Amino acid sequence: MDSELQIGLIGAGVAGFIAIVAYNKWQERKHRKQAEEAFRSDHRDVLLEPGEGPRAEGASARREPAEDDVAPASAAPSRPYRDPAPKRVLPDYPEALDVRADCIIRVEAIEPLDASRLWAAQQEALDGLSKAVRWFGFDDSENLWHPLTPHSAGTYHWFCVALQLVDRQGSIGEGDYIRFSGGVQRVAEQFLAVPAGLPARSEVLGNATELDRFCADVDVQIGINVVSANGQPFHGTKIRGLAEAEGLVLRGDGSFHACDEDGNTVFTLCNLEPTLFTSEGMRSLQTNGVTLVIDVPRVANGGAVFERMMQFAGHLGSTLGGVVVDDNRAPFGPEAAALIRAQIQQFQEHMAEQRIPAGGSLARRLFSA
Repeated sequence: MDSELQIGLIGAGVAGFIAIVAYNKWQERKHRKQAEEAFRSDHRDVLLEPGEGPRAEGASARREPAEDDVAPASAAPSRPYRDPAPKRVLPDYPEALDVRADCIIRVEAIEPLDASRLWAAQQEALDGLSKAVRWFGFDDSENLWHPLTPHSAGTYHWFCVALQLVDRQGSIGEGDYIRFSGGVQRVAEQFLAVPAGLPARSEVLGNATELDRFCADVDVQIGINVVSANGQPFHGTKIRGLAEAEGLVLRGDGSFHACDEDGNTVFTLCNLEPTLFTSEGMRSLQTNGVTLVIDVPRVANGGAVFERMMQFAGHLGSTLGGVVVDDNRAPFGPEAAALIRAQIQQFQEHMAEQRIPAGGSLARRLFSA
């Protein structure tokens, strides 16, 4: 009897211990689930819908909180903290960003956070990244994202930070991802804020590699030269006069730029020789040739721009006593021009198929130095 009683007491003790552990685990899971639901993204993001873009197959589906998921704001306005906080709908991403080209993290500050303080903190945390980083603050009253700069003022509950995945130097690597994600986490912790929706490392790096491969396939710059036909050099003052008469503007990179109505460069005129064009230097400059260049991915309606560039090249040649040639100094005639025009159209059609139109804001970012 004593043995049976002892066994029974031991069994009851073990069962009680298991019940206590199970109850603690249940409580832990319950609180963790409540914390996760406070910042969970469940609303359908149309930018990541399958079939809606060239990265649809590699992109994971995300949903943000629907209207029915939002708890009523019952806390009194005078309370300094929200506990556990009425859930607020995550604002969409800024229109200037693209999930195919940016690693995007939204950050929610429990209390309004001054933009200047955030900017100062993130500079150190995100220093050393190989690609551009942009911050935005969400204005609740205007329902708009505002780009942040070192001079930004005001306070925001929601912030958004994005690391560009690709430029002409290539794609980001694992080190960039770790530095970016870890840096954003440290900035958030510094201000008791919560980062939301960090994409998985494998997804981000996979998208970056795929996008970089596509960009390499269409990254084409086409140049034609106007060289002296009689051995007499071109004078800088004449070059400048012809360029400005065509509407070209001399910029700090040492080239004259032909621009569209929005100020975006459509083609450039530069020195065939190493000396750069400068405002002061044009007075004494002499050169045996100039080069005109069209950057195909960065120009909308490339065929029409190429025609304009060819007409200007012909005008330069006839006025300066030169001839239009390719890089091998072979005459650049109508057949060669027709071939180049067809290639430009082919490249730009391929970009349009991938919903990265040539000359658009996304293309200009991806094909930047």
